[in-house]
Amino acid sequence: MPSGAAAPVRVAVVQATPVLFDREATVSKACQLIAACGARGAQLVLLPEAYVPAYPRGLDFGVTVGGRTATGRELYRQYWDSSVDVPGPAVSALGEAAAQARAHVAIGVVERTAGTLYCTVLYFGPDGRLLGLHRKLKPTAAERFVWGEGDGSTLTVVQAEFGRYGGLICWENYMPLARAALYAKGVDVYLAPTADARDSWQATLQHIACEGRCFVLSSNQFVKREDYPAHLRDQLPNESHVLCRGGSAIVTPMGEVIAGPLFDQEGLLVADLDLADVVRGRFDLDVVGHYARPDVFRLVVDERPRHVMEATAE
Repeated sequence: MPSGAAAPVRVAVVQATPVLFDREATVSKACQLIAACGARGAQLVLLPEAYVPAYPRGLDFGVTVGGRTATGRELYRQYWDSSVDVPGPAVSALGEAAAQARAHVAIGVVERTAGTLYCTVLYFGPDGRLLGLHRKLKPTAAERFVWGEGDGSTLTVVQAEFGRYGGLICWENYMPLARAALYAKGVDVYLAPTADARDSWQATLQHIACEGRCFVLSSNQFVKREDYPAHLRDQLPNESHVLCRGGSAIVTPMGEVIAGPLFDQEGLLVADLDLADVVRGRFDLDVVGHYARPDVFRLVVDERPRHVMEATAE
């Protein structure tokens, strides 16, 4: 936990459109965005959920209950081909961008491993090293067609020179015990990359900030219909021109929105955080300290990695 009158921490939240289904082009754009944040002095940079190669909004992958189509299987193959190996060339390029910006960087990718895709956040240090990752524990609704479930081994919180940061992805933030696990790890700057552009998401960010007495950063994509590859546009539902309007924001430990929400455009949100506000906020509410009741409630988190072929005696 931060203490004393430390210098403010400059953070940057990126709201941007990926080059959908194009890993190399999206990584190149991400590196440029990280550089732009570094040029503005950001020490911590957050990019959206599933930024590389895309959040596949509006695509059904040919799935019905009890049925799959050849077209949907081919679309999954294309998504797989554009996804990210960890480690791999895309990770190396993003790490180099973090090092050049001299910033901690958190970015959402679609990770491929062992035949499964995961919605993952990668955490890079200012020296470019991959410090850890988090795989989404529970893909939401139709996301389960294409993404597997993570496990408790990736509930990552990074100790930085300015404090601790880490987070959850999109609707994982509606899982009270997942939030509690992060609070128990002492998170000071809570990251909430998302694909949710509804007004109610802003209330979620403010609630988490007030509940955890932490700064909350949320990053979303801005995506229009014409941003999709031409051969996929006819698979999109007949919706509005803008498929994801964004809503990125930065919130203080007392629930005050100090940057954003940013809607209907790409952009960067930059703010200077006084992390002593975390301590000030926990004066009257510390949900893992004096405001906890361990005699009544107990949190148990299984952080063992779970492999598909793991044999258990349970």
